[in-house]
Amino acid sequence: MAFVSEEDLNDEFELFSITLDDPVIIGKLQELCSIYKVAASDIVTEWVAYSQTKKLSGISLEELDTFERQRLSKRQQPKASSSTCHTVYSIDTIQSSAAGIAVDDAEELLNTYGGQTPISKGSVSQKRQLTPENGPLKRFTGSIRSPVVPFSPASFSPASANSSKKYNSRNNPGEVVLTFGAKETDFQGTVQTECSIASYNSDSTLNQQFKYMFQKLSEKCHVLDSIIEELTEGIKKIHNLEEFSHAALPTQEDITVAGRISCDCNGKLNAKSVLLEGSIDTSAGKCVPVDLSQLKEYALFPGQIVAFEGNNSTGQKFVAKKLYQTEVLPFPNVQVKTEPVTSRMSVLLAAGPFTTSDSLSYEPLSDLIKSIQQTGPDVCILMGPFVDSTNEEIKKGKLTCTFDTLFRIQIEQIAVATERLHCHLIVMPSQRDMHHDFVYPQPPFRIANFNYKHVHLMPDPCTITINNVVFGMTSTDCLFHLGQQEIAFPPGSSDRLGRLVLHLLSQHSYYPLYPPGPEVNIDFEQYEKFATMSVTPHVFIVPSDLKYFVKDVKGCCCVNPGRVAKGQGGGTYAKLLIKTKNVSSNQSIVSNIDAQIIRI
Repeated sequence: MAFVSEEDLNDEFELFSITLDDPVIIGKLQELCSIYKVAASDIVTEWVAYSQTKKLSGISLEELDTFERQRLSKRQQPKASSSTCHTVYSIDTIQSSAAGIAVDDAEELLNTYGGQTPISKGSVSQKRQLTPENGPLKRFTGSIRSPVVPFSPASFSPASANSSKKYNSRNNPGEVVLTFGAKETDFQGTVQTECSIASYNSDSTLNQQFKYMFQKLSEKCHVLDSIIEELTEGIKKIHNLEEFSHAALPTQEDITVAGRISCDCNGKLNAKSVLLEGSIDTSAGKCVPVDLSQLKEYALFPGQIVAFEGNNSTGQKFVAKKLYQTEVLPFPNVQVKTEPVTSRMSVLLAAGPFTTSDSLSYEPLSDLIKSIQQTGPDVCILMGPFVDSTNEEIKKGKLTCTFDTLFRIQIEQIAVATERLHCHLIVMPSQRDMHHDFVYPQPPFRIANFNYKHVHLMPDPCTITINNVVFGMTSTDCLFHLGQQEIAFPPGSSDRLGRLVLHLLSQHSYYPLYPPGPEVNIDFEQYEKFATMSVTPHVFIVPSDLKYFVKDVKGCCCVNPGRVAKGQGGGTYAKLLIKTKNVSSNQSIVSNIDAQIIRI
């Protein structure tokens, strides 16, 4: 550490309103900086922390001695560098050693043994000079000179990867933890080869890639405003309301205003921080604080489109007396395209991650495949993540292959197992998939040379028809994000999980929260086309980190199958049995559905 000057110490201590007058004190501080190799800014930080603990008002030599013993002497001293240690390689060990070091270092090491003359750093040309007999190590570099590590698929089989001890010691695997409908139900599939799977509306299904990170603020503003206009128009028709008034203009009479709920700060929404953002047409986009004290009950979240009846006598705060909310859409008008072979359909639902957070052995996925083979469902729906960005092994960089390779190994195992069973496989990506586009709505997976006709790659979110039954699905955990931001009064007045699902259905959106969660990147131009609902689906699949459930919400069968793996332990998946013979247009079929949530 270089010598610390008196000016540096004075400048740093003055930032904390501490004046150094005694030359002896200054000399002692300089001595401490030199002995313990700390800068002036560091010793000031240490002293301020020490003095606050001891509640000292000044600096003395006695206190500096105590400060040295209690603070500075306990600082971890830098260890001696081991860079001078050299390793001797032989012809037998050089190849294995080069595989574990950096690419440039490996080239330099092997080229040295091959007779290449090293170039000094001070030479004019820094370009690497190579002889024809000793070219670049292509097995260490790809097309863009990025490391390509040799990989064997067997290295990620459960036999070779480190298994999770907690998962292997779990209790009650295969236990039915929740039953919906009939308790004694045979969920065995019927081996339907004529199963009909298609998008409910092809115009509202994202089937291809798109360029994102190019959205303009003007386009985003237009989309957000059009959502207000569309949903408030529905509120007006449902509740027979007259024209909406300007939200921020003062008036002594009761009026009705409409707009989007937002928060007046960067923190969590609360009853004192609610704002109402009006549309450009009715309120010129103005925001006004809302007083909720006169409402008997409410459940609000940022991004929700609502209408309030009340008054704004000063123009500074709207006092709400009545709350009007949107309603769910009608059920789909089923257009029968392919008659089901039988009167029933078995569906297995599972959401990732498919391996525990401390392992890449994919043991939960292996157990899930065994369950699929035992049940033989007609349709198997798997939702990501398949290569989980929160996995500890992935975050530590312990992979020996690319993310795409790891995904392909797992998806091909599932595809082979379901093909033998004549089971249709639906695969949906997740925002947590490391190898896929990190945008919402999310396009389907791209898998080169993947020739399995029974596998259907779907985007997130999507609305599809399976044998006349309409499924709405999203793998993004909107319920968890909503639960963090929603406020409700009175507390505990209703089923919280059911209420969160109802928010999605009544807002006609797979992700109505705005601003979105920190891990969700919304492209609003695509969101308007592909992330909204045109009907209320018969079955709504919303996997979440919240507790698993199967609920009847306004006639819609809403299912959270849980996660196949939760942390270092096992999770759950779901089975559905749907009586397709009783499906009719514009009607709920929740009474014709039996379901179970099962522990993996």
